[in-house]
Amino acid sequence: MVNLDDLRGRLAEQLPELIARYGVPGAAVGVLAGGEVVDVAAGVLNKATGVAATADSVFQIGSITKVWTATLVMQLVDEGRVDLEAPVRRYVPGFRLASESAAAAITVRQLLNHTAGFEGDIFTDTGTGDDCVAKFVEVLADVPQLFPPGERFSYNNAGYCLLGRVVEVLRDKPYHQCLRDHLFGPLGLTHAATGADEAIMFRAAIGHVRPEPDGEYVPAPVYSLARSNAPAGSALAMRARDLLAFAAMHLAHGSAADGTQVLSPDAVKAMRQRQVTLPKLALMGDAWGLGWELMDTGAGTLIGHDGSTIGQNAFLRTVPEQGVAVALLSNGGDTISLYRDVLGGLLRQVAGVDLPPLPVPPERPQRIDAARFVGTYTNRLADLAVSQDPDDGRIWLDLTPRGLLEEMGEQRQRTELVHLHDDTLIPVQAQDGLHMPHAFVGDDGTGRALYVHIGRAIRRGDAEPVR
Repeated sequence: MVNLDDLRGRLAEQLPELIARYGVPGAAVGVLAGGEVVDVAAGVLNKATGVAATADSVFQIGSITKVWTATLVMQLVDEGRVDLEAPVRRYVPGFRLASESAAAAITVRQLLNHTAGFEGDIFTDTGTGDDCVAKFVEVLADVPQLFPPGERFSYNNAGYCLLGRVVEVLRDKPYHQCLRDHLFGPLGLTHAATGADEAIMFRAAIGHVRPEPDGEYVPAPVYSLARSNAPAGSALAMRARDLLAFAAMHLAHGSAADGTQVLSPDAVKAMRQRQVTLPKLALMGDAWGLGWELMDTGAGTLIGHDGSTIGQNAFLRTVPEQGVAVALLSNGGDTISLYRDVLGGLLRQVAGVDLPPLPVPPERPQRIDAARFVGTYTNRLADLAVSQDPDDGRIWLDLTPRGLLEEMGEQRQRTELVHLHDDTLIPVQAQDGLHMPHAFVGDDGTGRALYVHIGRAIRRGDAEPVR
């Protein structure tokens, strides 16, 4: 067993050096092992104010919130009020999509494991009232179906907003109150906030963004994404210790530190079971459970989730067999490299587990005929145009921002792709410390790929719509 006092000392010494190396303004780290927690922080919460980050500072956890939403749903399963195989319309009768047949068929389980199949990066702001999630579900009525429900994995933010609405309907209270009554309270959390109005009561981190590709990270112009996306991860913030209290409950078969049974052991087990296999997609793991992402390692399966909001990034990893969990919260800079160094080192020291390696482009990539991949793939955030130079055979990806990305000032990007393996290409240049593989999957009926998959399945723009 690692001496946690020694570990705290090493973390306190190393973290300031690492955040300086990777240009991260501030970060907090927590480790749960042997039923005990150590946490440290370094840097600043806001470069404009210079307020120091402390272990009691709250950072946004982004899409790690999805595991909290899944837990709220599974509590309702425990109570016999939700059936995972039931169409979600049983609980939200007004749910509509562009495809009526899909909207009628999509189940709660398919929402939880990201196989519902409709376009998921919908960030419409429906206000700050307690009815914002209900209003958000209404705007899904014209959202297209990418593939038949259950066919494949495609990460779906909007699907988790719909799950949040299921919770609201059955609990008869807004999502933020469900979090407080059914998770914050039973877990004894003291430094957790469901939005900016609560975060201001604590030392709260602001995200940092980089307006120019090679420029300096500066404080983000807004604190968070729209409140209507709260169940998917737009606003929930907390300190590392409180995030680990949530992880500890899952590691203890659903039991909180004081013995309160927050979730049944059966529900905890079900959330970790493999539901769908993913293409090899860098940080997104090898498979998905009900809320959790699953990562295969030589020493077993890591269970966790990542989160990104406006200029903030969070990482949670657990080793259930050993009762170990590690968390990293940060507010800008090269957070991928910080994650690899900090959480990778901690998992190795505390649990003897190595993080899976990140994919990198080969030194001498194979020249290929990219005809199957060439074309434009589109969703509400961007157009991705893949082309191949007829003279030298180089493959290019031109990304043109749309919708929210365009509104946020994102610029058009051109990236060279090279062959990685099978039908997967990879960027030559890393973005924010990551070479994201682009997997080309499916068939449009002419031999061309139907989707480019980067965690989300982005459909070929000229393909026939799913009815």
